[in-house]
Amino acid sequence: MTGALRIGILGGGQLGRMLLQSAANYHVETFVLESGSNPPASSVSHHFVAGDINDYETVYNFGKQVDVLTIEIEHVNLEALFKLEGEGLKIYPRPSALQIIKDKGLQKEFYKVNHIPTSGFHLIQRKHELQSHINFLPVAQKLRSGGYDGKGVEILREVEDFHKAFDAPSVIERLVSIQKEISVIVARNAQGDTAVYPAVEMVFDPRYNLVDFLVSPAELTDEQNIAAHKIAIDVLNALNSPGIFAVEMFLNTEGEILVNETAPRTHNSGHQSIEGNYCSQYDMQMRVLQGFPLGDTSPVKPSLMLNLIGEPNFTGPVVYQGLNEVLALKDVYVHLYGKHETKPGRKMGHVTILGEDKEELLRKAEFIKLHLKVVS
Repeated sequence: MTGALRIGILGGGQLGRMLLQSAANYHVETFVLESGSNPPASSVSHHFVAGDINDYETVYNFGKQVDVLTIEIEHVNLEALFKLEGEGLKIYPRPSALQIIKDKGLQKEFYKVNHIPTSGFHLIQRKHELQSHINFLPVAQKLRSGGYDGKGVEILREVEDFHKAFDAPSVIERLVSIQKEISVIVARNAQGDTAVYPAVEMVFDPRYNLVDFLVSPAELTDEQNIAAHKIAIDVLNALNSPGIFAVEMFLNTEGEILVNETAPRTHNSGHQSIEGNYCSQYDMQMRVLQGFPLGDTSPVKPSLMLNLIGEPNFTGPVVYQGLNEVLALKDVYVHLYGKHETKPGRKMGHVTILGEDKEELLRKAEFIKLHLKVVS
């Protein structure tokens, strides 16, 4: 592809796949690095490289092939990224931002230092240190690194729960009395321009601690909306990095908004933007990578995103039951991630629903949950 910008992506999961689907609209040449022979992004990239995204030499050599490098997962080799950035490669988000975010302990300290509202916390190295923080209970214990999709988190309400605690470097956060969980996707380009998506409200599946569905825009007061957007911008300004970020927040029962976590990439809480907003989070990331003007984040219509996850008791080659019934619905868009094997709780796709109001969205979502099943 003569003259095409060479874009590298570390990670080949569903986020990379959806980014590559947006990349097809531009004059770019795409490269994906991921372990395994057939991850979701491999079939839609120009060049797929099988390799370990945590290996220094592999990441460094991959980066030497491209003009700009991005990620679809934060668990990558930072040392190689700092080296590549020092040699002049554009990396969005910057390695300095990744370094903060991929360590949940550094992330919490970052919020504290930059006066970004978040719940109280302590850092511990080993499980036995919990005995020094009995008066801090109840808490959420989070592994400082390696957690994803609800994994690496334990709720400890009383001393009797300590047996299930992680015996590894972690953060213990005071549990928040939650009214709503919301997320704001925010983008920044190399020129310092920012674009903010409307806040979305997330509802979690308690079985797997994953998002069950989200509604966009969230039902918030004007004051709460302004506060959430300001906090998201404050996080991005403090990180001082181009890229696209998801700032997940709690609205507590006292009406305060507290940051839970930040993801330095496109995010599950922005999937609905593909049909629900004029510029999707993936097109926005492509604009950032190419240095183009940021897109319009306005909603087309109210929307709902429903995650499709593997049903309990099914492991093996995936089968989608009820697909015909769902595809026959108006303003309903099915996204399957190209994963060949299902297992309980695994994200296999999502469905976006557009509607005139929340009641219509929820009614369609209930029909889809009843009919569309991911089995084997």
